[in-house]
Amino acid sequence: MLTDEFGREVTGVRISLTDRCNFDCVYCHNEGLGDTRGPMDPQDDEMSADDVVRFLEVVEEFDVDSVKFTGGEPMLRQDLEEIIERTPDSMEVSLTTNGTFLPGRAEDLVDAGLERVNVSQDALDPEDFAAVTKSGAYEKVLEGVRAAVDAGLDPVKLNMVVFEHTAGYVPEMVDHVAENDGLQLQLIEYMPELTGRPEWNIDIQRVHDWLAEQAAEVEHREMHDRKRYWIENDDGGRGMVEIVDPVENPTFCANCHRVRVTHEGYLKGCLNRSDDLRSMGEMTDAEIREAYREVVANRVPYYGEYMIKNDDDEWEINDDYVEGYAEV
Repeated sequence: MLTDEFGREVTGVRISLTDRCNFDCVYCHNEGLGDTRGPMDPQDDEMSADDVVRFLEVVEEFDVDSVKFTGGEPMLRQDLEEIIERTPDSMEVSLTTNGTFLPGRAEDLVDAGLERVNVSQDALDPEDFAAVTKSGAYEKVLEGVRAAVDAGLDPVKLNMVVFEHTAGYVPEMVDHVAENDGLQLQLIEYMPELTGRPEWNIDIQRVHDWLAEQAAEVEHREMHDRKRYWIENDDGGRGMVEIVDPVENPTFCANCHRVRVTHEGYLKGCLNRSDDLRSMGEMTDAEIREAYREVVANRVPYYGEYMIKNDDDEWEINDDYVEGYAEV
C-alpha cells in the first residue's frame, strides 16, 4: 500500500465514469472540476470499461481495497454493470447516484457486485427538491431508494448537501432515516471554494451541535475523522447521521485516504485542486503504475499544508506550492 509524505495510506479510489447528468443541482462542483457538463449522449472522452478495469487491476497491486463509482450521473453509463462485475473481487464497490435509474437496475447492480449506494436526496418535499436539483424526478428518486433497499444494498445512504437552501430540512430528514430501516443520512458541507456563492454557506458546527443534543450515541470514523450521530425517535426507531465537513478542516484532510480519477482518465490527488491532474497516457499497465505512484507521492493535505493561515488568520496558498507540486 502506498503512503504519501504525510503518512496517509491510500486505501480507496473514487472514479468518475462520466460528467453527464440528468440533474442540474445548484451546488454541483463536478468532482472539483467545476461545471464541465456537456451533451447527454455518450462522449468519446469517457474512459472505456476496459480502461476502468485496467486501472483497478493495477491499483489492486498496491492494496487498494475499495472503489466508489461516481459522475456526473454514473448510471448514464449503460456498461456500469459490466464495470462493477469486472472490478477485482478484493475491492468493496459502492456507487453515488441521484437514484433515478435504480428502479429496474438495482438488482442487476447487486448481482454484478455492488455493495453500497449513496443516493442524493436534499429534501422530502417535491417542490423543495425541484428547486435544488432543477429536476422534477422526486418520485423517481424515492422509487430508486426503495429499489436499492429491496435489492439488499446496505447501507443506503441519503446524501444531503447542507447550505442556505436546505438547512431547514435537516430535522425532517433525520426523522426520515430514523423511521425507515436500511437508510442512513450523510450531511455534506457546502463547498463555496468549489462552487462559488459563499453567501449560501452556513456554519456546519451548528448542525454538529444540534445533532449532539439529539443523539443517543456519537462515534468517530477513521475516514476523515468524521462524526456519526445515532438518533432515536419516540417510536423506537434508530437512525445514523454522518457529517462530511471538509471546508477549512485540517483534521479532515489529514485523514483522507483516497485518490480520484476523472472521467477522462486523469488522476487527481485532492478534490479541491485541479493543478495536480496527472494523465495516465494510453493507460498501459506501466503508465498507470507510474502515474499512480507519482500522484500518491505528491498528495498533500489541502487545509493545513497546501492552504495555511496567514497573520490575519485567513487561508492562503502555501508558498511551497505556488507551482502546483511542492518544490524539492
